[in-house]
Amino acid sequence: MQQKPGFLFYLMIAGFLFIILFPFLWQLITSLKPPGELFGDHAFRPIIDHPTLENYKRVFTQRPFHLYLWNSFVVASLTTVYCIVIASFAAYAIARLHFRGKTVVLGLVLAVSMFPQIATISPIFLFMQSVKLTNSYLGLIIPYTTFALPLAVWNLTTFFQKIPHDLEEAAKVDGATVLQTFRKVIVPLAVPGTFTTAILVFIAAWNEFFFALTINTDEAMKTVPPGIAMFQGQYTVPWGEISAASIIVTIPLVIMVLIFQRRIISGITAGAVKE
Repeated sequence: MQQKPGFLFYLMIAGFLFIILFPFLWQLITSLKPPGELFGDHAFRPIIDHPTLENYKRVFTQRPFHLYLWNSFVVASLTTVYCIVIASFAAYAIARLHFRGKTVVLGLVLAVSMFPQIATISPIFLFMQSVKLTNSYLGLIIPYTTFALPLAVWNLTTFFQKIPHDLEEAAKVDGATVLQTFRKVIVPLAVPGTFTTAILVFIAAWNEFFFALTINTDEAMKTVPPGIAMFQGQYTVPWGEISAASIIVTIPLVIMVLIFQRRIISGITAGAVKE
């Protein structure tokens, strides 16, 4: 008979969740505080005497935050679609086809992903400037692939390797070409893993700061991370508005993960199952 978890187990889970969620909860509390409770004796009090939504209102009325959200959504979405399409073909070739140098290719992909952004920002910025792609969506999508595409290739390669080879052999017996096998057999079976990879790529592109800060300097083309970083008052830092903006940015990602959590979990477990 299986033993039920005891009180200590649930207490440990509750403590773990509190530690994980504490930064988000503190940001939420800060975003609801009026300016008078953000400093002094009230700064570290978890109880709000006069809660207000004024910080959320100022984020949209005093700053072009809606433009930041739209720019982040467009750039992250296009980066995700591009990386998933390219990575699917690359990962299928690495995982299922036999050719020389597969290990070298995977090593190069890993090496590219390990380059620090500070080492690549100067040549990338000069290139974007020379082809007049600064302050544009494409000017961010191209450099975002430097970290998003290796991530997608590595993840999808793992998922494709877990698909039974018998299905592929059966498709070949039926006369299917390599491309038809990929499109009609491999891709449908790899949907959970592809979906999980797409979520990871989208979140990475949504939260990227360094390239967005350097390449898109026009106020109308900024994304959310550098936009929030530029929140500054004349004499003080508007912590209430910064906290409100961070909550607004986080909520869509939380909702997306909650809605698609089954697909994400199935994708993770599919890549973890050993043959």
